[in-house]
Amino acid sequence: MGVPTPLTDEEITAALTGLPGWERTGDEIPRTYPLRCHAAVAATVTIADRSRRIQHHADLDLRIDSLRATITTTTRATS
Repeated sequence: MGVPTPLTDEEITAALTGLPGWERTGDEIPRTYPLRCHAAVAATVTIADRSRRIQHHADLDLRIDSLRATITTTTRATS
């Protein structure tokens, strides 16, 4: 699996219009899923693995009745 090219601001805005529950806040795109603990743990493992493979960074906040995922892409300038 290759590493995707980061989207432009305009592409992000257009893509989010079709994704209910996702909203951009600065450089982050968060969403909270109402999940019970065991389902949220399984989702956490899946998200973490996929995030690592495509070099996106998901911050995950696991609660007793929800999972909040915040997605960011970090690009590093080369000197």
